Amino acid sequence: MHEGTRAVIANVEPLNHLMDRDRLSAVVARGGVNFTYLTGLAYPGTMARHVDLSDSPRPVFVVWPRHGDPTLVTNTRAEPVTRRESWVERLRIYNPSERPVRALCDVLQESGLAEERVGFELGCITVLAHREITTALPRMSMIDCSEMMDAVRWVKTPGEIALLKRAADVLDEALLEVFPTIQEGDLEREVHARIVAACMNRGAGWVHGYLNSSRNPLPGSEAGDIPFIAGDLVRNDYVSYLNGYPGHQSRNAVLGVPTPNQQSQYARLRDIYLATIERCRPGVTAGDVYEYVVQRYAALEIRYASFIAGHSVGCWWHQQEPLIRARNPIVLEEGMVLALEPYPGGEWMTQDMIWVAHDEPQLLSTKFATDELYRIPLKTT
Repeated sequence: MHEGTRAVIANVEPLNHLMDRDRLSAVVARGGVNFTYLTGLAYPGTMARHVDLSDSPRPVFVVWPRHGDPTLVTNTRAEPVTRRESWVERLRIYNPSERPVRALCDVLQESGLAEERVGFELGCITVLAHREITTALPRMSMIDCSEMMDAVRWVKTPGEIALLKRAADVLDEALLEVFPTIQEGDLEREVHARIVAACMNRGAGWVHGYLNSSRNPLPGSEAGDIPFIAGDLVRNDYVSYLNGYPGHQSRNAVLGVPTPNQQSQYARLRDIYLATIERCRPGVTAGDVYEYVVQRYAALEIRYASFIAGHSVGCWWHQQEPLIRARNPIVLEEGMVLALEPYPGGEWMTQDMIWVAHDEPQLLSTKFATDELYRIPLKTT
């Protein structure tokens, strides 16, 4: 393909292999994950919502042929940022008077795909759009390629690893900046705002997540007006995106001096956490890792009821296959990146991103040490 101003970091070789396996002449990406993956373009702000919403009046598509250059279909409003940010150079810009799906069909027709097998994310387009495509191109076969694209994305390229590492550093640095500033009387929403700002100041495009006091009865709820007091645990779970790729970590902290019970609980759960990381090696299934977590907690007479114990990460939406969930048959492969969170709920949560290497798992989120429960010193008057 003809590269744009940015280097292509998508895993093109396995994409070609799987397209050949499934006899696909092209892939059409509509959803945010695969569109961002194949274009290198993470739309900002309101434009991002048009990628998320299947019934958007301003949809975008990328047509990625097995042979030849890809074409990005977008609108006049998004054209400037598209030309600046994407590695795809061939654009089809539709104007407000055109039907977007009609523009897509024109590209497919002009690319010689009107009578070919073409992969679509069928869950990301509406019934009306499907009807319009099949009416315009009745001899084209629309094949669902969602699972195929999952398999393309889950082994990361060196460029993706580097970007994920940078994103992890941004989030850890932000937490290390803000945690020491938390004092008695600070509201959850005030601390949350400082963390979001610290990520943005380091280059993050957008940030989401939660931060709660351990006295908040709704773990994972929106940061509210509960003030922190001495002895509180600071529980959190953040995703900070850099060029569309996430840093995704959770860190435990206590305001003041931890109690012996807090220290022992942290150490006990962290032992399971570290052992779970060690299980993440090539050849092990995602379901095997989940079952290991369940058994370790059962030995402590704790029921592990969480739906997952971790997941792969990737562009646009941080939670991707393979999910570390019950009976998931997907085999872990060298080059996968997983965010592990084998915690049973409540007030405790540590999470890191690890790279599944051929010898042993490698930690990507290294800047915030988790050996001991992080202590936030209280100011004395």
